[in-house]
Amino acid sequence: MLQLFETSMNKNSPAGKPVGKAALGQYMTPSNIAAFMASLFPKSLDGFHLLDAGAGGGSLTCAFLDALRNSDSPFPSGKASLFEFDAALVQKLEANTANAFSALSVERHIYHTDFIEHATMLVLRKQRLFTHAILNPPYKKINSSSMHRAFLRDVGIETVNLYTAFVALAVALLRPGGTLVAIIPRSFCNGPYYKPFREFILRHAAIRHIHLFTSRTDAFKADKILQENVILKLERDAEQGDICISTSTNGDMDDYDSTHYSFAYIVRPGDLEKFIHIPDAQDEAKSLSLVNSSLASLGIEVSTGPVVDFRLKEYLREIPQGDDAPLLYSGHFNGKTEWPKAGFKKSNAIACCPETMKWLYPNGYYVIVRRLSSKEEKRRIVAHFVDPAYFPEKPFFGFENHLNVFHCRKEGLDKDVAQGLALYLNSRFVDTIFRRFNGHTQVNATDLRALPYPPSKILAELGVWVKEQKELTQEAVERHLENVLA
Repeated sequence: MLQLFETSMNKNSPAGKPVGKAALGQYMTPSNIAAFMASLFPKSLDGFHLLDAGAGGGSLTCAFLDALRNSDSPFPSGKASLFEFDAALVQKLEANTANAFSALSVERHIYHTDFIEHATMLVLRKQRLFTHAILNPPYKKINSSSMHRAFLRDVGIETVNLYTAFVALAVALLRPGGTLVAIIPRSFCNGPYYKPFREFILRHAAIRHIHLFTSRTDAFKADKILQENVILKLERDAEQGDICISTSTNGDMDDYDSTHYSFAYIVRPGDLEKFIHIPDAQDEAKSLSLVNSSLASLGIEVSTGPVVDFRLKEYLREIPQGDDAPLLYSGHFNGKTEWPKAGFKKSNAIACCPETMKWLYPNGYYVIVRRLSSKEEKRRIVAHFVDPAYFPEKPFFGFENHLNVFHCRKEGLDKDVAQGLALYLNSRFVDTIFRRFNGHTQVNATDLRALPYPPSKILAELGVWVKEQKELTQEAVERHLENVLA
């Protein structure tokens, strides 16, 4: 069997100097979270070989050993292999783990090395060395032309971030039945960039447990981390069954709650994108019996707004003239439609001419959703109904690139359907569904296609109801939608 290499390949840390956790995208695990992660492993072990990649100060390994020591089962013999890239942290790692390993029948191996380079070599030699893996990997994008990207492609792993690379490699190095527990950003659950990673873990492992922190800021508040993090438990080469979904506000676990869901509820059958939906275990699941249509089945499409303003500067107009088409930004829809907008920092119009026609939509009824939201907004999806009555005698519209546009073959929608669609998208019902698989601030067209929708008839009925209301409040919308979908 190939032995792990005691090497030092800290290429970005000259003369052994520390690189720094921010530069490496690395953040330390609070002790209470480390203890919870360790508690997710099986209590009875017949020998083990633990992998801790991106070990930092060693809190995860120490928590793992503490959990074994405090269990009712006899303490097994085993090994622990800890990888750390930063020279300063290696010294801290050695000091912190010395006591934890003393008087235990556990071998300790610390590797000051590039984990991705080292692990890909082990994968190429088909070395599945580990029974357990516990990770808080670094969060940092991987450049498409980087050495790391080349190493990963050599072993069939295609991903865009260090954290997914570490998890995929750890899965690849686990023995059959091996368990991985990792705390990682939730961003892997959706979006095209992480699709190969989702396919990789679903192909090679079963999801056993997902823990969601309902606050974005509390779990890693000492490091001011704003990513929405989850704890993921996987079992290598296992048959997929129900998944435990648990939640807590923060790492203190004072309000811990859990519910088991079928795998089909988390990853929908037939979903080619393999989105991972994480329901809030504290919420009752609402009936989706009437909300089971896809956009495609409704004959509706959603696309990113095609007008990239800085590329078309010569055609943009602050004040529309003649046949200029309205150029619509989210700023034109702040509670009401306001166009043209005085003192607007962006352009109000785009020239309607042969050079711009391929970027324009014909006048009609559309629904737009902005592509970016702030982290703590009440709703992640903010939709607006585009009514051509606000743009008299304008035969075309331009939609700026920071908008998503709902349309029908690049033409407008039925008026009632469009109004009903905007109401539906702005509901708390949709927000709950959306948050199950989207943990970041972007709202992409791919995400909107993944949502379930009511049939066209119900959307049209919702649109008619909107027109009958003298005053439309969010509470009235929620009550009516609940009645319609009950």
